[in-house]
Amino acid sequence: MKYDELAFFNQQLAAMLRDGLPLEAALKELSSGMADRTLRTEIEALQQDLKEGTSFREALSRRKLPPFYVRMLEIGSRSNDLPAMLTLLADYYRRNNLLWTRLKGLMVYPLLVVLVGLGLTIMLSFLINHFLANLFSQMISAYNSDATLLVLALWMPPILLGLIGLLLFFAISRPAWRARLRWRLPGFREASLAQLSSAMGLMLKNGLSLTEALALAQMLEGQSPAAPVLGDWRAQVERGQGKPAQWTGPARPFPPLFLWLVQQAGEDPAAGFQKAADLYHDRAAYRIEMAMYGALPISILLLGQMVLWQVGPLMRAFLAFMNFLGDVGGGSS
Repeated sequence: MKYDELAFFNQQLAAMLRDGLPLEAALKELSSGMADRTLRTEIEALQQDLKEGTSFREALSRRKLPPFYVRMLEIGSRSNDLPAMLTLLADYYRRNNLLWTRLKGLMVYPLLVVLVGLGLTIMLSFLINHFLANLFSQMISAYNSDATLLVLALWMPPILLGLIGLLLFFAISRPAWRARLRWRLPGFREASLAQLSSAMGLMLKNGLSLTEALALAQMLEGQSPAAPVLGDWRAQVERGQGKPAQWTGPARPFPPLFLWLVQQAGEDPAAGFQKAADLYHDRAAYRIEMAMYGALPISILLLGQMVLWQVGPLMRAFLAFMNFLGDVGGGSS
């Protein structure tokens, strides 16, 4: 599900509800123009359930929408201020989508390097196998050279990059590994902190208790390293340590600054989490921008190194063959 379209949907739905349009009619109007098929299907089903008389809360529970989104809509409906909640959710998903989209953009440069390397290797191999076969067979027979070394030199860089790419794909495809990488890689870690802080602040400002907010955040984190810490904080609140300033124990992967910002808010943990969200959102944006500036020249250098690695053996083979021709010509004279 595309979060940018979900954010746009929330913004438009909030505006329609403020203008007095019934929820069912607004959902029908918006779903007809959606490009995201997954979201459109869920919204159409939600509209149909409401049309049949199903309560809003029950209709939401049937839909395959983000759990945090469903919970916040329930809170907005319960407080009779759904447009305000939709506006807050639109801002939440827009900011998160901006960060994660820019982070995914960083992966484009390494992918281009791998694709260009593979294309170069295929081109050179095709050239050798189809146009220079006789030429190299003469050279190999003359100098007892091993053609396998030449082919290996051509294919080694893209093979190594391909293996690294497969390893990363395997790690990303496993939820537990993906969650660990998300909380350890620079840029991704700050984006995760900003997303979690923003969700906590939004939940606390709209009526959820600290225990409920921590429980929902723990559920959303799933198998990430942050989940056990959130569970420990929730257990401490249930034991009577309801203020973040009373929380003890290790807080990794949360940095000390994060916990300090939350604790400094005192009686208003929502403000502390929101302050942390703003700080880490800005820090994530800065790190992403710096990484993007560095990723392009590094990718160009890596591509150049790959070209030299692959073309070098081929040029040495040509030079060897030219020497062979020179020796043959000199001997015949």
